[in-house]
Amino acid sequence: MNFAPYIGRFAPSPTGPLHQGSLVAAVASFLDARVIGGRWLVRMEDLDRPRCEPGAADTILRQLEAYGLHWDGAVLHQSQRDDAYAAALDELKALGAVYPCACSRRQLAQAPRSHEGETLYPGSCRAGLPPGAAARAWRVRVPDVSTCFRDRIQGSLQQNLAHEVGDFIVRRADGLFAYQLAVVVDDAFQGITHVVRGADLLWNTPRQIYLQRLLGLPLPAYAHVPLITNAAGQKLSKQTLAPALPASGQGAALAQALAALGHPPPVALEHAGPAELLAWASAHWRIENVPLQPAIAKPLP
Repeated sequence: MNFAPYIGRFAPSPTGPLHQGSLVAAVASFLDARVIGGRWLVRMEDLDRPRCEPGAADTILRQLEAYGLHWDGAVLHQSQRDDAYAAALDELKALGAVYPCACSRRQLAQAPRSHEGETLYPGSCRAGLPPGAAARAWRVRVPDVSTCFRDRIQGSLQQNLAHEVGDFIVRRADGLFAYQLAVVVDDAFQGITHVVRGADLLWNTPRQIYLQRLLGLPLPAYAHVPLITNAAGQKLSKQTLAPALPASGQGAALAQALAALGHPPPVALEHAGPAELLAWASAHWRIENVPLQPAIAKPLP
């Protein structure tokens, strides 16, 4: 197969099986790659080992296959990439772009919060560790300027990292590397040109762009699709007890995912299976048809 110069990816965390919200993100990234003959990769974001569920990665791969979402090449596992993340952190240290932090969660409990609910780091260790304090984590020193980017769905956006995020962690107190660092290192390593993912990760993008610029890495094109929420308005996730994708009747779940993405299949495909639905969707995919709203309520069964 001759691939276009497009490489996309689906990067689930193996904390449990895929649910309907996961399927929406997977289908969007899959179709966006396949519609122009691009490659579609799968990466297991198993960086946070304590949260990963034994056997979940294999379950996710079997689910993708059952829904007709076949990937290209080998599956990359972040848990096997610590050396690459350590090298990137060393580069950031050499640039003077990071500093050690001694703050604990308890010490930051009263810090202000962003509109996303994250702690806005007050810069307690920016000028150096307090006397007698030991480093727990490493943080990136962010500038007081706005990072601008254009999302292929959400349009032109900007965020001032200093005011809206604060100096963020790239290596955690438990020694694990943070998602923000790992994702930019892996996207560059895999040659990712386009990132299509859920809108819950939209405001991670400025941090990732800042790291990409610091490390001299290419910037992918970004697109963030609507989240599927439960009746209480919560994002579907393991924490909100989202049910796993059904092991049968995949066509109905796939049709729901396509409808959430602004591509409802025609009535003639009401009883179609994954292969037929994905063939139709690949011929009709237009990312500009994806809804702009950040979340879509999942209808009750």
